[in-house]
Amino acid sequence: MIRLLSVASEVYPLVKTGGLADVAGALPAALAGEGVATTTLIPGYPAVLDAAGDGERLHSYVDLMGGPATLVRAQAAGLDLFVLDAPHLFERPGNPYLGPDGRDWEDNALRFGAFACAAADLGSGRVAGLEYDVLQLHDWQAGLAAAYLHYDPPVRRPGVVATIHNLAFQGVFPAWLLGPLGLPAEAFALDGIEYHDQISFLKAALIFADRITTVSPTYATEIMGEAGGMGLHGLLAGRGGVVSGILNGIDTAVWNPATDPALAARFDASDLAARAANKAALQREFGLDGDPAAFLIGSVGRLTEQKGMDLLPPLMPDLVARGAQFAMLGSGDAGLEAAFDALADAHSGAVGVRIGYDEALAHLIEGGCDAFLMPSRFEPCGLTQMYALRYGAVPIVARVGGLADTVIDASPYALAQCVATGFQFAAGSAASLHAALTRAMAMFANDPAAWSRLQRNGMATDVSWGSAAREYAALFDVIRPKG
Repeated sequence: MIRLLSVASEVYPLVKTGGLADVAGALPAALAGEGVATTTLIPGYPAVLDAAGDGERLHSYVDLMGGPATLVRAQAAGLDLFVLDAPHLFERPGNPYLGPDGRDWEDNALRFGAFACAAADLGSGRVAGLEYDVLQLHDWQAGLAAAYLHYDPPVRRPGVVATIHNLAFQGVFPAWLLGPLGLPAEAFALDGIEYHDQISFLKAALIFADRITTVSPTYATEIMGEAGGMGLHGLLAGRGGVVSGILNGIDTAVWNPATDPALAARFDASDLAARAANKAALQREFGLDGDPAAFLIGSVGRLTEQKGMDLLPPLMPDLVARGAQFAMLGSGDAGLEAAFDALADAHSGAVGVRIGYDEALAHLIEGGCDAFLMPSRFEPCGLTQMYALRYGAVPIVARVGGLADTVIDASPYALAQCVATGFQFAAGSAASLHAALTRAMAMFANDPAAWSRLQRNGMATDVSWGSAAREYAALFDVIRPKG
């Protein structure tokens, strides 16, 4: 049995802002079938402490980055947890990373420095005699743990995996924080955590981890090039021998159209006609005209340039004129939120926009839309296109990262071989996006049999965690301490 400490700043269903939470929440159960016992370390946000209840208090810190803290062992939502209860750092409402003004908390370096310090203590056996074979550090918030283990090495060092969910977020902070973070002066070097005269938590993980994983094979290649490397491509290319892409899966119990309570009608691939009730419910929910023949495009996610959502507003009037409808759920850049609200006002009955996030509504969108749109400029993996495949919503995606790895374009060859599952287009190109949408609309209107094959092919795609769990288990086995 491999003992894994998963270090994640968010875990579904306890706290979620994005796909990291879904991965951290679903992967432990999949790994259990591969002989990996996972305990997850998570910050003690109010919602997490409420869910954890009265756990076992294992270890106390008199002063951890400015105040007392306690490590609590608990179980919640089927997960084995360590919760870092540090009220001075985490007892705050709302988003885990942002204050009420929408800006990063000013002490995020200390908050996640403390979190990483606790991870290193747990991984090194310094807490209650606990030992782990492998630490999996998810994104920058956990990254500094690799530096703590390097500069204060334990007798038995666990293997360390750095998992990149999005390279764009690197945890970069001023150099003067080196002392408050408890790191030696020698750490501030090119072969340490220094990054353009600042400190980078993510670089710490990439420098000192035994293995680096990303969440799709294509993204693993992209980040080693200048265009996708976000300034770290040289480091990653230099460590290319330990970089691999392991495609995420999804929780197929949570995302199952045959049992999903959020749907108006449950269905499977043998009963696609039942989706019509979900489409009608989705149209009502978004104030759209209840035309069953309308081509209903769904979207769930952040309204940002990275997600390519700025490409869509100029195209929407033409698409609406051709018979398209839009149901959009998300939030992000204020300018884009305003632009989509304006489109909804201008095209009442054809465009519906909900600013914010609603988990149940996200399920209904996947179960009721005809096509699901993801125009990302880059996308490490993406999960919503996998939900779409599972729910018979045909994905229309940019040809990047995990989107390229999970959706097979409806080219003439793929259609002839009966393997196509969706539509791809060139990332960042409004013209290519428009062409893909036009192709999809034409097939939907003129060739319902081909459209149905796309749906069934998508629903037959294995989007579970099985393959990823096997790959992770094999990697963990290679780097864990022997003897």
